[in-house]
Amino acid sequence: MEDNILEWRNNDRMDRRRFHKTMSVGVIGMGLANSLSSKSPERLQKPAIVNRLLHVGGDYHVVMCDDALNWNERQQNWTNIRNFQYHQRYGVRHMTNSMQGTWDLDEMKRWQDDCAQAQMIWEAIRMDSSFIYAKPGDERENKLGEVIANVRKAAAVGVKVITMHWTMIPIRRNGHTPGRGGSSYHAFKLEPNWRDLPNEARGTVSYDQYWERITYFLQNIIPVCEEYDVRMAVHPYDPPGLPRGYQGVDNWDAAPASVFDSLKKYESIVDSPYNGFQLCLGTIMEGMENPKIDILPVVRYFAERGKIYQIHMRNVKGGLHDFQEVYIDEGEADFIEVIRILRDTGYAWSICPDHVPTHPDDPRGYQAFAHAFGYIKGMIDSANSEVQ
Repeated sequence: MEDNILEWRNNDRMDRRRFHKTMSVGVIGMGLANSLSSKSPERLQKPAIVNRLLHVGGDYHVVMCDDALNWNERQQNWTNIRNFQYHQRYGVRHMTNSMQGTWDLDEMKRWQDDCAQAQMIWEAIRMDSSFIYAKPGDERENKLGEVIANVRKAAAVGVKVITMHWTMIPIRRNGHTPGRGGSSYHAFKLEPNWRDLPNEARGTVSYDQYWERITYFLQNIIPVCEEYDVRMAVHPYDPPGLPRGYQGVDNWDAAPASVFDSLKKYESIVDSPYNGFQLCLGTIMEGMENPKIDILPVVRYFAERGKIYQIHMRNVKGGLHDFQEVYIDEGEADFIEVIRILRDTGYAWSICPDHVPTHPDDPRGYQAFAHAFGYIKGMIDSANSEVQ
């Protein structure tokens, strides 16, 4: 077996060569972990195998259609053949769309037929955030009933994942920085006078109130999800780690709790294989002081527990309270290590590009998303080739 069968980074190469020599004489089992690099021992405790279920996915952030259409119109036209062919050109067959309010089952059946005809897979739906706005009482019960009905409709058309983003205040960005090739990176830096910012439309919401709403939702929705075989995947608030009281709200992943501890708390409320995460790696890194190192334990923890139902693969430079969103192949994260964790834990859901930089030549992000699709697919192929 040739020494260069597997291409690893320079600092792992000699350990990998020793591994191949060991394998060539039939020494396996417990000797495997010791013969590999000590850089990621948790990942190497047992022999890795090819994971053919890993796949790149496309979501509602990029829909190729008539440029004259607004956001809502684009979401209604996501099954057009032009959009499907755009994704297929970059190896994408698994799709996530965005839906608001009470879902139209007849429309959903039509979309599913469109997917089947084009040999695409409708894997997930992003629902709106309106439940989290509702205060206890009739308004909340009505929203809960709406979500329950929507879960049943998702099951009726074979969609297995619903994602949500509990945003009491809008996603926070307050600047741009210049990026490569003349592009622009969205950025955020915590304002020195953040206490003086006006409250958002939802008013003042305390930490305990926020978690009470989350708890009520999970305790009432997850049993329905278990019945209908539909997973609920929460996206972390973006950005996590904002100080409590920012624009009147104590976010559920606000400081002083770490983003990792907040995710663990969320999962523990109803410990079910149907309660998990749309794990946005960029968002989580935005809430970390040392994201390059700290992101991998988060991925490993929830992947091993089978609680990740979609990955948003976004890269950032910086971290807690000061970051910029960059291209997928630059920034803090070493995403090939993430792919290896997903490979070794049997992850079977989409890995989607998320926010991308902007450029005047690419106002809809088609170029940037195509780059990200190919990059993710290349990492999947590379990770699987290491263990073939």
